[in-house]
Amino acid sequence: MNWKQIISGWLTWGSAVGREDRDNFVSNRVTVAAYDDAHTATPGAVLGLTAAWACINLIAGTGASLPLGVFRTTADGVRTPAKDHPLYRILHDSPNADQTALDFWEFMFAAVELRGNAYAEIERNGAGQVIALTPIMCEPVHVRRLDNGSLEYAWTDAGVARTAGQEDVFHVRGFGGGPLGGASTLSVCRAAFNSASVVEWAASTTFANGVRPSGILSTEAQLTKDQRDEAERLLQIKFAGAMNAGRPMLLDRAMTWQQLTINPEDAQMLESRKFSGEEICRIFGVPPAMVGYGDKASNWGTGKEVDVMGFQKFTLRRRLKRIEQAAEKQLLTAAERAAGMRIEFNLEGLLRADSGGRATFYESGLRNGWMTINQVRALENMPPVEGGEVPRMQMQNVPITEAGQQSAPPAPAA
Repeated sequence: MNWKQIISGWLTWGSAVGREDRDNFVSNRVTVAAYDDAHTATPGAVLGLTAAWACINLIAGTGASLPLGVFRTTADGVRTPAKDHPLYRILHDSPNADQTALDFWEFMFAAVELRGNAYAEIERNGAGQVIALTPIMCEPVHVRRLDNGSLEYAWTDAGVARTAGQEDVFHVRGFGGGPLGGASTLSVCRAAFNSASVVEWAASTTFANGVRPSGILSTEAQLTKDQRDEAERLLQIKFAGAMNAGRPMLLDRAMTWQQLTINPEDAQMLESRKFSGEEICRIFGVPPAMVGYGDKASNWGTGKEVDVMGFQKFTLRRRLKRIEQAAEKQLLTAAERAAGMRIEFNLEGLLRADSGGRATFYESGLRNGWMTINQVRALENMPPVEGGEVPRMQMQNVPITEAGQQSAPPAPAA
């Protein structure tokens, strides 16, 4: 790739290169990496922002950690895991020879968040069954509609041009997704990411290049060069470093010591960086307290619990549904869908770390008869017990018309 192509790539991302930037490049005052990191919303630059990294990690890691399975609905309406279906092992355990299900789905979630689309190449056997899903990590992937109405995907992998039809590509579309693809978060919100990158770059540059002496030693008398050098040498020897902290200083020649302090908000641009972080959280729909932003009160206690519930309901749920419906439409046959076969994430995994929530959930199921003891034990990875398949209910749960009535005592024996 030549320099014209590199500059063209920058312009494609929407970063206008002005005359002053050109002069800086020529004079070597700005490096290519520094300009790219500070002014371009690329995946690498965006993930370098701590708020973006935390949000993507939270969404992708949480979603990928939930088990994804294939379920079959029987004639009597009972839905059971279809572990005998070839697709169950691929989605639940290992989509391909190199990745676990967690690795694969974590990449797919992250790709949807950043690029607006996630792609995986579908490998089938002679019978047309899906036997592997391999993520397409190359960028960009071009999608176009053919004259016959179907979609065609084209990308370049290790310098080799590849094309595939829609029956051979698993495509998860992000927000605003049309038939050809979803909206890229990096493109739509480029201004916000660029602003956050500039703030981070300016803050790091301030510390890298700023002059931050701890104090000023001054005197009204004029010192010679040798006297200045001797004073600086003695200060370094006697007072520099943590081992010399607190050592008293003896001054003569009417010298005075003036302690210098730096305003933290001015030096680190804390308010600007905090605003940028919260803005990124809004982009991804993540409560700021879940990635370390916000005040201390919102990071713990009931405030934290409300944030977690909101994240599960309003941020994670629609992302899970997007993948479930894409998998059902593209990986199951029409006959399997008509027969009631479904692909779903198991949301009970979100309760695994909350023993109190699990206890309340199980107690309600057991007390009202919609769960059995062995079902509860299976969810806790415990073996079944004899008699644990019988649903139970409280005897006090009687119709209101019978409340307070007592059964007549048995007649005495003759």
